[in-house]
Amino acid sequence: MKWTHSEDIGTALAEKFPGVDPLTIRFTDLRERVLALEDFDDDPKTSNESKLEAIQMAWYEEFKDAQ
Repeated sequence: MKWTHSEDIGTALAEKFPGVDPLTIRFTDLRERVLALEDFDDDPKTSNESKLEAIQMAWYEEFKDAQ
């Protein structure tokens, strides 16, 4: 997965951290969680606020659906 695969990353984070409300996660912590995903393979230096926000929103959609 790459930074631009926000929906795939959001799904992976929802599976790895069930019950965690992504809106409570700081972007610095979100970035670390993304980098720790097994299938993530992109340059850590290319992350930015807009990419992290897209990932957070995709994860939040998964979180809402699970509630």
